Amino acid sequence: MKKNIYLDFTYFIVLAATFGAVLVLGAIVAPVIFHTDKITVNLLIDHYNAGIIMGEIFHRFSYWTYFVATFVALYEAKAYKMGQRDAISFAAAVTVIFASLMFSAVYVPKILSMQALGAEATQSDTFEHLHIASEIDFKILAFALLVLFVRRLMLLRVPSKSL
Repeated sequence: MKKNIYLDFTYFIVLAATFGAVLVLGAIVAPVIFHTDKITVNLLIDHYNAGIIMGEIFHRFSYWTYFVATFVALYEAKAYKMGQRDAISFAAAVTVIFASLMFSAVYVPKILSMQALGAEATQSDTFEHLHIASEIDFKILAFALLVLFVRRLMLLRVPSKSL
C-alpha cells in the first residue's frame, strides 16, 4: 500500500507544533502573566486577574487540543489498519488523547467555573489541587507528544507490514 507522505508530514507538524505550544504556554506565557510586577511599571495585575487572563488563553488553546486528540486518534487508527502497529506509539498516542481531553474537557472548564465564582473560590484547597492536577496533566501531555513524535519518526525508517 502506498504511504501518504503529506499526511505523515502534517502529523509530525501537528505533534511538534502542539509540543511547542505546551512548552511556550507553560514555560513562557504563564510566568510572564503571573509576574507582571517584575516587568511593568505602575501596572500590577493581581493573581486573580492574571489567572483570568491565563484561563482565557487555556480556554482558547483547548480548541486546539480537541483537534489534536481527534487527529491523533484518526492517524493512529489508520496506521494500525495499515499494519504499522507499535506498542510505544500506541501508548503515547493514547496518553496524548487522554491528556488532551482531560485538559480540554475537565480541567479548563472546572478552573474557569471556579474563577467565575470569584477570587475566594480560587484561594481554596480544591482549586489549588485542581490547578496542580492540570499542571501535571500538561506535563504528561508534553512528554507523550515528544515520545509519540520521536517514535513515529523512528518508525518511518521501518518498512510497514503489508496485509
